Amino acid sequence: MSLTKVLITVKTYPAISGKYDELVCTAGFTENGNWIRIYPVPFRKKSYNEQYRKYEWIELDLVKNKSDFRPESFRPYSIDSKIIRGEFIDTKGNWLKRKEIVLKNVYTNLDKLIKEAQNKDICTSLAVFKPSKIISFNVTPVEREWDKKKIAKLMASRDQGNLFEHPEDPFEVVNKLPYKFTYTLLDDLGKKSTMMIEDWEIGALYWGLVKKYNGNEDKAVEDVRKKYFGHCPTKCVNEI
Repeated sequence: MSLTKVLITVKTYPAISGKYDELVCTAGFTENGNWIRIYPVPFRKKSYNEQYRKYEWIELDLVKNKSDFRPESFRPYSIDSKIIRGEFIDTKGNWLKRKEIVLKNVYTNLDKLIKEAQNKDICTSLAVFKPSKIISFNVTPVEREWDKKKIAKLMASRDQGNLFEHPEDPFEVVNKLPYKFTYTLLDDLGKKSTMMIEDWEIGALYWGLVKKYNGNEDKAVEDVRKKYFGHCPTKCVNEI
């Protein structure tokens, strides 16, 4: 078995799939510096020793995801493929070691990135993008519960006994975020765009703040805004 080594830089908030149960989309860089997407990963059902962090090297058995035409898309050989955790890259030296890997190819122009995404020979679907300015942080209410059809399929699949079933350890799907978080930003030519923030961290931050404020969502959202618009945009844009 040939293992692929990946530096994890993207880990999304869990989503519900009628086919696969609760999953996380992961992305990062291979040892040769290429982007790679890993999906599906039943992250919260992995053992504690397999639950990797961002900016941690992992090794696992990967194969091309034939159901996804994008060149960066791979999947674990099986849903039970073991994940071996390795070195964690810290933030010392103003994120020096992380930048050496992540910032080798930074896009600043949206049209260029979109053209590459639409080019059948290149088909870029993962990239590092640096905006010239972040205009706003947007919070939009969305459906508060998971799609009932997906949940029904998930429950039916569990009743039949699938690869995710652990009767000795009942598993509850993660709470759905009741808001969509996005940035409105400008590229180097002033083109405006809106991009979603789907990181695991923003979901964890939101629920932690809801608990802190005894269920007060307004206060939780305001603190999320302060974190992602009062601190992160200036820091991230200026340091790239």
